[in-house]
Amino acid sequence: MPRALDAEWHSLSFSALILRLILDNPLDDETPQSRLKQIGMMSVLYYMHQGNQRLTLTNIIEVTSLTRGGVTETIDQLVSRKILTEAMVKNSMGRGQAREFKIAPDIFKKIRSLQGG
Repeated sequence: MPRALDAEWHSLSFSALILRLILDNPLDDETPQSRLKQIGMMSVLYYMHQGNQRLTLTNIIEVTSLTRGGVTETIDQLVSRKILTEAMVKNSMGRGQAREFKIAPDIFKKIRSLQGG
């Protein structure tokens, strides 16, 4: 039972931290709608992360049914905020390059510090 509570606490902590990071630190020329999209995208990315899915544009598009441009716009804002990190990797066919994202390690460090560990 404690593990289920730990997972729930981690999820709630993640959501609260992301909400504060985005709402308390608006980017120049950013709209409130854009910030809400970023918060929603981080919820999706956390869900994918928990399911051990790779955070590539193709996978995110598949999960969200958003356009490539819609995903790219929101993801780029999260990268500029340093909430996500980005790397170029081989695509799923092994021939070209693909952008792969990870939730920044600092985010998880902040959550661990909130939990006292």
